[in-house]
Amino acid sequence: MRVNLSVAIVAMTEVRTVSLDNGTIIEEQDFSWDSKDQGLVLSSFYYGYIWTQILGGVLASKFGGHHVLGFGIGATAILTLLTPLATNISITGLVVVRILEGFFEGTTYPAVQSLLSRWAPVYERSRMSSIGYIGNYVGVFVSLPVSGYLTVQFGWESVFYFFGVIGCIWLVMWMCIVRAGPELDPYISEKEKNYIQQSIGEATSERDRMDIPWKALFTSSAVWAIVASNSGETWGTYTLLTQLPTFLKDAMNFHVGATGFISALPYLAMSCTLVFSGFLADKLQERGILTTVQVRRYFNCSAYILEMIFILLTAHILNPIACIACVTIAVGFNAFALSGFPVNPLDLAPNYASIIWGISNTISTIPGILSPLITGFIVTDKSREQWQIVFYIAAGVYLTSSLIYWFFAKAELQPWAHKNSSDNSEDKAPQSADLSRKF
Repeated sequence: MRVNLSVAIVAMTEVRTVSLDNGTIIEEQDFSWDSKDQGLVLSSFYYGYIWTQILGGVLASKFGGHHVLGFGIGATAILTLLTPLATNISITGLVVVRILEGFFEGTTYPAVQSLLSRWAPVYERSRMSSIGYIGNYVGVFVSLPVSGYLTVQFGWESVFYFFGVIGCIWLVMWMCIVRAGPELDPYISEKEKNYIQQSIGEATSERDRMDIPWKALFTSSAVWAIVASNSGETWGTYTLLTQLPTFLKDAMNFHVGATGFISALPYLAMSCTLVFSGFLADKLQERGILTTVQVRRYFNCSAYILEMIFILLTAHILNPIACIACVTIAVGFNAFALSGFPVNPLDLAPNYASIIWGISNTISTIPGILSPLITGFIVTDKSREQWQIVFYIAAGVYLTSSLIYWFFAKAELQPWAHKNSSDNSEDKAPQSADLSRKF
């Protein structure tokens, strides 16, 4: 529901040649939006998204991540169904609907952190997080080509009706099946419930009564390392996610139907590598080959550097197939970063993981707003040279965020974390010496 607009907008603004009954040939388009208007539309989601990240983390810690996540996506589904109506009224109507979608979806990722903090045993955090994120990228892989097909066959409005209905069906299933923690699940075995609770080492009933150490959260260098890494990932990945269909059309003249499929390939690669990366991260910790902080740094920073290299190659390669291959490899490597900063809040403070992620996503939403807007101002002539500037900026952001995360990331339970937090989380994980923490 978040990304289908990036394909639909290509058809909504496409200039078509139409032959009238009297033989006159004219050009028409549904919406005559220029590049700046399109940048505004694509970035408007984040105007609402930025406001509910911390709120979502607090609500998830108090009332359970499953309720917050279900409500956020359910409301987005209803708004998606209303998108064609709002768009036909005015561009302002579309922007308002997208802002509201962002407002409700802003609660979702902090809610996921809350669920992981209550369901993920210490040595299964990376793989459980990675498996969960697979849905994110499978969703992109499916929605982009399906959006392209629906647009060509049934018109751009059908994209929003189709995914809006799916969102409503998902909501019913989610609320019937998912619970906030293992102690609330009527179908879990006693053995599995005890294993999870012993690994996490916390009485979940205390979670709702905890005080939030706001000052410690906002002054922690480890939290700001997560923020920097998340911001870099948001800028780089969403530059590709929201702009790739338009780039393919401008630079390589791909038809809108093909654009949806081609732009989905990088996220197929991402889905395929996610399970492997999460499983590898957990095993390296479990066997004592790498400490937790080393896993987070090595996986996170190496992924960003490789993505930077392949994004720069994308900017200079003129062959369409090679260009798509570079983008696919770049996004595929991002799977390893998801065993880094997204799991990191669970290392620092499981009780406050949803709130840490809320802070991180609030600040990292700014790149999501700026990236399409800046692209709209840069790519005015739709030339390859202008698109190269967009890719240079993304590469520079990746490099900067990688350096910040490398020097400031931590993975041990923080002193300000709740006293009854996972006493086992870092005790069970191999302790790193000063030298290993540095390198």
